[in-house]
Amino acid sequence: MGYEEIFPQNDLKGWHANAAKRFASPFVDNYHDRIDVDPIMLSNAAVHTGFTIRDFYEKPELGIHCVGYVAELFDLLPVTHWFFSLPWVRELGVTLEYKDTLPPVSTGPILDPEADLDKIEALEPIGKEELKKGSTIPLFYGLYDYVQQNLPHTLVPISYGFDLCGAGSELIGVENFIMWTFTEPDLAHKLIDTYVETSINGADVLSDKYGMAMLIVGSILANNDIFADEQVEEFSAKKMRHYVDQCFRRGAGPQIFYHLCGNHETDYKVFKKNLVWSPFNVLHIGYKGQSEFPSELLKEEFQDVTTIMGSVDTKLMISPNPKKVYDKAKETLLAGRDAKKGYILGTSCETPPYTIPGNLLALTRAARDFGTYGTW
Repeated sequence: MGYEEIFPQNDLKGWHANAAKRFASPFVDNYHDRIDVDPIMLSNAAVHTGFTIRDFYEKPELGIHCVGYVAELFDLLPVTHWFFSLPWVRELGVTLEYKDTLPPVSTGPILDPEADLDKIEALEPIGKEELKKGSTIPLFYGLYDYVQQNLPHTLVPISYGFDLCGAGSELIGVENFIMWTFTEPDLAHKLIDTYVETSINGADVLSDKYGMAMLIVGSILANNDIFADEQVEEFSAKKMRHYVDQCFRRGAGPQIFYHLCGNHETDYKVFKKNLVWSPFNVLHIGYKGQSEFPSELLKEEFQDVTTIMGSVDTKLMISPNPKKVYDKAKETLLAGRDAKKGYILGTSCETPPYTIPGNLLALTRAARDFGTYGTW
């Protein structure tokens, strides 16, 4: 029995047709229904439907079907996505291990920063033909072909650069990499650039097959808890710009989701002047210090160049207090809903796997109650 036999089909003429118009509205300047809710739904969808976190990651077709089904349950996005934070690293030699309660994680560095300098200096990106024989491309081919066949109304082929700085650091270990950004910056750049160029080739391969693949790219390791603004710019923002520029030149895009995870208290300014802004991009920043990044500031700084996505703290999503979630969502919506290029209500990072269903409903309820303005 295939996974498609477990789930009833989405309501295409009712829910999905309306959700699709709402999803498109920020990019076509034609407001429809209300502001969208995107809680970055991943393994929580599997938990909601009776499966496990590990099921979500080990069985991508099941995982993406769960996302498509739960999206209708909570009136979220009409498209599906499935990913984890370390695509393309296996092709570079990193081993990933599946966990019961986590996404796949690296088993440890593969290069010694002292003993393997020659190997590090000789690193080369993985080419397109080699990628086709690796782990990541066959995984996404199988996943997107499955969606085309069984959930075609939700298909958005996506290529992930994700955390360019953090993924590159996995080759020698995060602690060693952070030290290298101070003591051996050229070698730190070498690690990131190898991963960046490999990710660009991956986007190229996916766009060859599926057309203009959407891009998701972010800055996670490079944030103000670890680096000063200048280092975030050097080791992350400029790398993201290069990644998107080259992906566009090879046929991927033009839709982009920029995800700045963690604390970007002051470094948010370096992204504004460095990133590529297309007519179809969304910018999401998780935190400013220990609090959600304010929608007022997000709007003030970025509304002229991108659709913005405001945040409700993920800590609230696992707290048994839907009213608190609703009130925070209301506050966030009122602060950002009139952004010039549109606004989306989200959570400060991925929806926690054990998010309380009532808290997700609170996000949607708040969007219905306060996610309109003017003459909607």
